[in-house]
Amino acid sequence: MSFSAEYSADGGSRLYLSSAEYLNLNDSDILPLPCVVIMRGNFTMCGIIGYTGSENAVPKLLDGLSALEYRGYDSAGVAVFDSENKIRVIKSKGRLSVLRDKIGPLSEELYSRCGIGHTRWATHGEPSDINSHPHGTLNVSIVHNGIIENYADIKEILIKKGYNFISETDTETAAKLIDSIYLETRNPVDAMLKAAKLLTGSFAVGAVFADYPGVIYAMRRESPLIAAVSDKGCFIASDISAVLKYTNRFYRIKENEIAIVNDREITVLGADKIPVNQEIETADWDIEAAEKGGYPFFMIKEIHEEPEAVIKTLRPRIKNGMPDLGIPELTDERLMSFERIHIVACGTAMHAGMVGKYVIEKLVRVPVNVEIASEFRYSNPILGKRELVIIISQSGETADTLAALRLAKQNGVYTLAVVNVPGSTISNEADSVIYTWAGPEIAVASTKAYEVQLAVMYLFAFKLAYVRGMLSEEDTKRYLDELLYKVPEKIEKSIALEKRCSEIAEKYKNHKNIFFIGRGADYILSMESALKLKEISYIHCEAYAAGELKHGTISLVTDGTPVFAIACQDGLFEKMVSNIGEVRARGASVILLCKESAELPDGIAEDIIRVPETSELFIPMPVITISQLIAYYTSLRLGLDVDKPRNLAKSVTVE
Repeated sequence: MSFSAEYSADGGSRLYLSSAEYLNLNDSDILPLPCVVIMRGNFTMCGIIGYTGSENAVPKLLDGLSALEYRGYDSAGVAVFDSENKIRVIKSKGRLSVLRDKIGPLSEELYSRCGIGHTRWATHGEPSDINSHPHGTLNVSIVHNGIIENYADIKEILIKKGYNFISETDTETAAKLIDSIYLETRNPVDAMLKAAKLLTGSFAVGAVFADYPGVIYAMRRESPLIAAVSDKGCFIASDISAVLKYTNRFYRIKENEIAIVNDREITVLGADKIPVNQEIETADWDIEAAEKGGYPFFMIKEIHEEPEAVIKTLRPRIKNGMPDLGIPELTDERLMSFERIHIVACGTAMHAGMVGKYVIEKLVRVPVNVEIASEFRYSNPILGKRELVIIISQSGETADTLAALRLAKQNGVYTLAVVNVPGSTISNEADSVIYTWAGPEIAVASTKAYEVQLAVMYLFAFKLAYVRGMLSEEDTKRYLDELLYKVPEKIEKSIALEKRCSEIAEKYKNHKNIFFIGRGADYILSMESALKLKEISYIHCEAYAAGELKHGTISLVTDGTPVFAIACQDGLFEKMVSNIGEVRARGASVILLCKESAELPDGIAEDIIRVPETSELFIPMPVITISQLIAYYTSLRLGLDVDKPRNLAKSVTVE
C-alpha cells in the first residue's frame, strides 16, 4: 500500500491512497503504520448534534447542545452553511453560554438550514478555542465523539505530505484524513468509509461537505449515535435527549454504518454501501423528563424522583409477590450452577455492587468479588466457567466497564448487565440485561441511578436466594413487599429531611477536609457519601472503615475536623459508639447518621440526623438519599455548578 501526495496552491498537500487500494481494504485491514493501540471500545463524553431541514438550524443546534452539555462542557461549537453555501465555523472555549454570546450578534447572518454542533470533554488537547470542535478544511467540517488511537501516526504522515495542523486534537487528524480522501474520490460516503478503515479506536462522526450543502453524513464505530426524523427536518445526535424537543422518532445507527441525512429523509448504508433496513424507534421519554421541571438543578430533581424510580424498576419484575427477572435464558438451573459471582463497575456503580455483595453473601452464602473495572481488565482475573460476571453501568457506555465485559465474554463466562439506557453498548453485548428504569439522569453526580441499581441488586439477591433454597417463599415475599412498598416511603421521608441537610451543609461547607466512617454496610455507604460530596463540592473527603482508625487514619483527625459517622447497623452500633469516642477525643466535630430508634449516649455528636426507621437490610437506600442531599446543599451553598462539576462528565467513556 503506497501513499501519494498532491500539493495545493496554498502550500498544503493532500494524502492519497489509490482507489484500487481503498476498494481492496477489508474491515479487518489495519493501516500499515507502527500503530500502538492503547485500547479498543473507548468513547469520549463529547456530545454531537446535527440538523438539516426547512427551519433555522442554529437554534436547534444550540438546544441540542444544551441537552448534551452533561456529556462535556469544556468547549462548544457549530458549523453551518452560510447564505453562499460555504461552511462557517463558530466555536469557543467554555460553557455553552459563551458560544451563545458569540453567536448572538451574528444571528441574522448565521441563518442556516443545515449544520452540526459539538460540546466537548477534553481528551487530546487542553480546552481552548483552537481545540474546540468542529474541525476541518475548506472542503469538510466534522464533529467527533471518541478517541482516534493512531491519530499521531496518521498526523505524522499528513504533515510529511504538507498538511498543516493548528490544534492538538485527534479530531483534526481525522478531519484532514477525510479531506485527503475526498479530494480524490469527490464522494463523501467513500471518503468517510475509507477513512474509517484507516482509523483505529472508537468514534461517532458527523460531517458536512462544502460541495453537498444541506446534507449531513454520520458514522460510528462503538460510540453511540442516532439519527432522528421530524416533520420539519432530520437530526443526528449522541442520544435522544438532544432532539426530544422536536421529535421522539429515531434510528440507532449501528456499528460501521453510515447515515446520509437530508431535510426529508435518512438513508443508511452498511460498510459495503448496501442500504440497510431502518428500525425506527419511539422514545418513551418526553421532553419534560429531560428538563428540570421547576427545580433549580437536575440533581435535586433527580433525588426527588428516587422513590418513583425504585417503584418503576421493581414493579414489572415482581409477579405474584415473587421475583421475576424477565430473563428466560437465566434459568433456575443456571442460577443454581454459579459457584462465584464477580461484580464489575466504576465509581458510584461500583459502590452499588458492594452493597450487592453484602446482600448476596448475607442471604445466599455465595462468594462475591467486587472489582473496579479498570483494575479487573488488567489484573488477568481468574474466571471459571461456573461463575457469573455482573456488569453495572448507568450509561451502558463506560469504557473500562465495557472492556471488562468483553474480557469476561472472551473467557466464556456468563455476563449479566445492569444498565439504565436501552440499546447501549453494554446492554447489547452482555448475555443478559436488567434495565433500571430511572429515566434520564442528567446531573453528573449519580443519585436516582444508584438507588435503582441497589433495588436491582436486592431483587437479584432474593431471586438467587429463593432458587438456591436459602429463602422460603414466605420470606422472599416479605422482603419484596418491604422493598417495593415500604422502602420508597422511607426514601420519601429522607427527602423530607432536606432542610436539616441544608443546615448541616451550611455549617460545614468551608472545611477543607471531611471524613466519613462506618462499619459493614455503613462503611460502603461512607464511601459513596464521600464520593458524592467530593465530586460536586471539591472538598477533600475520605471514607474509612471505623475499625481501621487506630491503624494510622486517626492521625488525620484534628480539632474541629468534621467526621460523618454512619451507624445504622444494629449489631455494630456499640462498636461505632466507641469509634466515635475516639475521634471526638481528638477534637473531631461528629455528624451522626443513625436509626430513629437508636438510643444515644449524651453528647455523642455535635449534629445528629435520624434516618427513617428501616430494616437493617434495606437501610442503605434511605441513608444514601440523606448523603446526596448534604452533598447537593454543600455545593449549592458554595456557589458551584451542582450539575456540572469541573473536570467531570456524565459518562466516563475514556480510559
